[in-house]
Amino acid sequence: MSKHASEFQGALRLLEAVLFASAEPLSREVLQQQIGKGANINLLLKELQTHYAQHGVNLVEIDGLWSFRTAPDLAGLMKITRQPRRKLPRAAAEVLAIVAYHQPVTRAEIESIRGVETSRGTLDILLELGWIRPGKHRETPGRPLNWHTTPDFLSHFNIASLEELPGLDDLKAAGLLDVRPVLGSLTREQDAPDAAVAEDEDDFAAWIKDDPEKAAAE
Repeated sequence: MSKHASEFQGALRLLEAVLFASAEPLSREVLQQQIGKGANINLLLKELQTHYAQHGVNLVEIDGLWSFRTAPDLAGLMKITRQPRRKLPRAAAEVLAIVAYHQPVTRAEIESIRGVETSRGTLDILLELGWIRPGKHRETPGRPLNWHTTPDFLSHFNIASLEELPGLDDLKAAGLLDVRPVLGSLTREQDAPDAAVAEDEDDFAAWIKDDPEKAAAE
Protein backbone atom coordinates (compact mmCIF):
# COMPACT_ATOMS: atom_id res chain seq x y z
CA MET A 1 0.00 0.00 0.00
CA SER A 2 1.35 3.40 -0.98
CA LYS A 3 1.96 6.10 1.57
CA HIS A 4 -0.93 8.17 0.15
CA ALA A 5 -3.35 5.23 0.32
CA SER A 6 -2.24 4.45 3.86
CA GLU A 7 -2.80 8.04 4.97
CA PHE A 8 -6.24 8.06 3.32
CA GLN A 9 -7.28 4.87 5.12
CA GLY A 10 -5.98 6.26 8.40
CA ALA A 11 -8.00 9.44 7.97
CA LEU A 12 -11.07 7.40 6.98
CA ARG A 13 -10.85 5.27 10.13
CA LEU A 14 -10.42 8.38 12.27
CA LEU A 15 -13.43 10.03 10.65
CA GLU A 16 -15.49 6.89 11.27
CA ALA A 17 -14.45 6.83 14.92
CA VAL A 18 -15.22 10.53 15.44
CA LEU A 19 -18.72 10.17 13.97
CA PHE A 20 -19.51 7.07 16.01
CA ALA A 21 -18.23 8.61 19.23
CA SER A 22 -20.09 11.90 18.87
CA ALA A 23 -23.34 12.27 20.81
CA GLU A 24 -24.65 14.75 18.23
CA PRO A 25 -24.38 15.39 14.46
CA LEU A 26 -21.24 17.23 13.33
CA SER A 27 -20.58 19.81 10.64
CA ARG A 28 -17.93 19.48 7.94
CA GLU A 29 -15.95 22.23 9.62
CA VAL A 30 -15.81 20.39 12.93
CA LEU A 31 -14.93 17.12 11.22
CA GLN A 32 -12.19 18.84 9.24
CA GLN A 33 -10.68 20.13 12.48
CA GLN A 34 -10.77 16.63 13.97
CA ILE A 35 -9.20 14.93 10.96
CA GLY A 36 -6.70 17.62 10.09
CA LYS A 37 -6.44 20.37 7.49
CA GLY A 38 -4.54 18.22 5.02
CA ALA A 39 -7.38 15.69 4.63
CA ASN A 40 -9.98 15.96 1.88
CA ILE A 41 -13.05 15.87 4.13
CA ASN A 42 -15.53 15.86 1.21
CA LEU A 43 -13.89 12.80 -0.37
CA LEU A 44 -13.67 11.03 2.99
CA LEU A 45 -17.34 11.63 3.79
CA LYS A 46 -18.39 10.40 0.34
CA GLU A 47 -16.25 7.27 0.72
CA LEU A 48 -17.63 6.52 4.18
CA GLN A 49 -21.21 7.20 3.05
CA THR A 50 -20.81 4.78 0.14
CA HIS A 51 -19.25 2.14 2.40
CA TYR A 52 -22.18 2.25 4.84
CA ALA A 53 -24.92 2.52 2.19
CA GLN A 54 -25.82 -1.19 2.48
CA HIS A 55 -25.18 -1.52 6.21
CA GLY A 56 -27.63 -1.46 9.12
CA VAL A 57 -26.56 2.11 9.82
CA ASN A 58 -26.10 4.79 7.16
CA LEU A 59 -24.06 7.96 7.17
CA VAL A 60 -26.48 10.80 6.47
CA GLU A 61 -26.33 14.57 6.17
CA ILE A 62 -29.19 16.60 7.63
CA ASP A 63 -29.09 20.38 7.37
CA GLY A 64 -25.31 20.33 6.86
CA LEU A 65 -24.66 18.05 9.85
CA TRP A 66 -23.35 14.48 9.57
CA SER A 67 -24.24 11.45 11.72
CA PHE A 68 -24.87 7.71 11.60
CA ARG A 69 -28.53 6.71 11.61
CA THR A 70 -30.43 3.41 11.42
CA ALA A 71 -31.12 2.35 7.83
CA PRO A 72 -34.70 3.42 6.91
CA ASP A 73 -35.79 -0.12 5.95
CA LEU A 74 -34.87 -1.38 9.43
CA ALA A 75 -36.60 1.36 11.42
CA GLY A 76 -39.86 -0.60 11.67
CA LEU A 77 -38.05 -3.67 12.98
CA MET A 78 -36.28 -1.89 15.80
CA LYS A 79 -37.80 -2.43 19.24
CA ILE A 80 -36.46 -0.03 21.82
CA THR A 81 -37.92 0.19 25.31
CA ARG A 82 -38.03 3.74 26.57
CA GLN A 83 -39.93 5.85 29.03
CA PRO A 84 -43.14 7.31 27.59
CA ARG A 85 -42.77 10.95 26.65
CA ARG A 86 -45.11 13.76 27.56
CA LYS A 87 -47.69 14.48 24.91
CA LEU A 88 -47.24 17.55 22.73
CA PRO A 89 -50.27 19.86 23.16
CA ARG A 90 -52.13 20.70 19.98
CA ALA A 91 -51.39 24.40 20.48
CA ALA A 92 -47.65 23.64 20.46
CA ALA A 93 -48.04 21.45 17.36
CA GLU A 94 -49.84 24.29 15.57
CA VAL A 95 -47.19 26.84 16.51
CA LEU A 96 -44.40 24.46 15.45
CA ALA A 97 -46.05 23.88 12.08
CA ILE A 98 -46.54 27.63 11.52
CA VAL A 99 -42.92 28.37 12.36
CA ALA A 100 -41.76 25.57 10.05
CA TYR A 101 -43.75 26.89 7.08
CA HIS A 102 -43.56 30.65 7.59
CA GLN A 103 -40.11 31.18 9.14
CA PRO A 104 -38.80 33.65 9.88
CA VAL A 105 -42.06 34.50 11.66
CA THR A 106 -42.85 36.70 14.64
CA ARG A 107 -45.11 35.86 17.57
CA ALA A 108 -47.66 38.39 16.36
CA GLU A 109 -47.75 36.70 12.94
CA ILE A 110 -48.21 33.30 14.60
CA GLU A 111 -51.15 34.70 16.56
CA SER A 112 -52.60 36.27 13.42
CA ILE A 113 -52.56 32.91 11.62
CA ARG A 114 -53.95 30.93 14.57
CA GLY A 115 -56.49 33.55 15.63
CA VAL A 116 -55.59 33.19 19.31
CA GLU A 117 -52.94 34.60 21.60
CA THR A 118 -49.92 32.35 21.99
CA SER A 119 -49.00 31.75 25.60
CA ARG A 120 -45.39 31.87 26.71
CA GLY A 121 -45.76 28.29 27.93
CA THR A 122 -46.40 27.06 24.39
CA LEU A 123 -43.16 28.60 23.14
CA ASP A 124 -41.34 27.29 26.22
CA ILE A 125 -42.34 23.71 25.36
CA LEU A 126 -40.88 24.01 21.88
CA LEU A 127 -37.77 25.77 23.17
CA GLU A 128 -37.16 23.03 25.74
CA LEU A 129 -37.50 20.39 23.04
CA GLY A 130 -34.96 22.33 20.99
CA TRP A 131 -37.25 22.48 17.95
CA ILE A 132 -37.45 26.27 17.61
CA ARG A 133 -35.01 29.09 18.28
CA PRO A 134 -35.18 32.89 18.37
CA GLY A 135 -33.54 34.70 15.48
CA LYS A 136 -32.75 38.33 14.80
CA HIS A 137 -35.04 41.17 15.79
CA ARG A 138 -37.11 42.46 12.90
CA GLU A 139 -36.50 46.08 11.95
CA THR A 140 -40.11 47.13 12.57
CA PRO A 141 -41.76 49.01 15.44
CA GLY A 142 -41.22 47.10 18.64
CA ARG A 143 -38.41 45.07 17.01
CA PRO A 144 -40.14 41.69 17.51
CA LEU A 145 -38.12 38.46 17.48
CA ASN A 146 -38.15 36.21 14.45
CA TRP A 147 -38.60 32.49 15.16
CA HIS A 148 -37.02 29.62 13.24
CA THR A 149 -36.93 25.82 13.46
CA THR A 150 -33.67 24.10 14.41
CA PRO A 151 -31.57 21.20 13.07
CA ASP A 152 -32.94 19.17 16.02
CA PHE A 153 -36.45 19.64 14.59
CA LEU A 154 -35.30 18.21 11.25
CA SER A 155 -33.43 15.38 12.92
CA HIS A 156 -36.31 14.41 15.24
CA PHE A 157 -38.79 14.10 12.38
CA ASN A 158 -36.16 12.57 10.08
CA ILE A 159 -36.34 15.41 7.53
CA ALA A 160 -33.23 16.22 5.51
CA SER A 161 -34.37 19.80 4.80
CA LEU A 162 -37.44 22.03 5.03
CA GLU A 163 -38.10 21.29 1.35
CA GLU A 164 -39.33 17.83 2.42
CA LEU A 165 -42.23 19.29 4.43
CA PRO A 166 -45.69 18.42 3.05
CA GLY A 167 -47.69 21.11 1.27
CA LEU A 168 -49.80 23.64 3.14
CA ASP A 169 -53.01 21.95 1.95
CA ASP A 170 -51.91 18.76 3.69
CA LEU A 171 -51.12 20.78 6.80
CA LYS A 172 -54.60 22.30 6.89
CA ALA A 173 -56.26 18.94 6.13
CA ALA A 174 -54.44 17.42 9.10
CA GLY A 175 -55.89 20.14 11.32
CA LEU A 176 -52.47 21.46 12.30
CA LEU A 177 -52.89 24.81 10.56
CA ASP A 178 -56.27 26.39 11.13
CA VAL A 179 -56.33 29.77 9.43
CA ARG A 180 -59.16 31.61 11.14
CA PRO A 181 -60.29 35.20 10.65
CA VAL A 182 -58.46 37.51 13.01
CA LEU A 183 -60.88 39.20 15.40
CA GLY A 184 -60.45 42.63 16.84
CA SER A 185 -59.65 41.01 20.18
CA LEU A 186 -57.83 37.68 20.07
CA THR A 187 -59.03 34.86 22.28
CA ARG A 188 -56.58 33.88 24.99
CA GLU A 189 -54.99 30.53 24.23
CA GLN A 190 -55.93 28.91 27.51
CA ASP A 191 -59.60 29.75 26.85
CA ALA A 192 -59.61 28.47 23.28
CA PRO A 193 -61.34 25.09 22.75
CA ASP A 194 -58.34 23.59 20.97
CA ALA A 195 -55.97 24.41 23.80
CA ALA A 196 -57.44 21.63 25.93
CA VAL A 197 -56.90 18.98 23.25
CA ALA A 198 -53.67 16.97 23.64
CA GLU A 199 -52.21 15.34 20.54
CA ASP A 200 -49.41 12.77 20.70
CA GLU A 201 -46.26 14.06 19.03
CA ASP A 202 -46.00 10.69 17.25
CA ASP A 203 -49.20 11.57 15.36
CA PHE A 204 -47.55 14.78 14.22
CA ALA A 205 -44.41 12.87 13.24
CA ALA A 206 -46.45 10.36 11.25
CA TRP A 207 -48.28 13.10 9.40
CA ILE A 208 -45.23 15.20 8.69
CA LYS A 209 -43.58 12.27 6.89
CA ASP A 210 -46.80 11.31 5.12
CA ASP A 211 -45.97 12.33 1.57
CA PRO A 212 -42.52 13.93 1.11
CA GLU A 213 -42.57 13.41 -2.67
CA LYS A 214 -45.72 15.48 -2.98
CA ALA A 215 -44.18 18.13 -0.78
CA ALA A 216 -41.08 18.30 -2.96
CA ALA A 217 -43.26 18.68 -6.06
CA GLU A 218 -45.10 21.60 -4.49
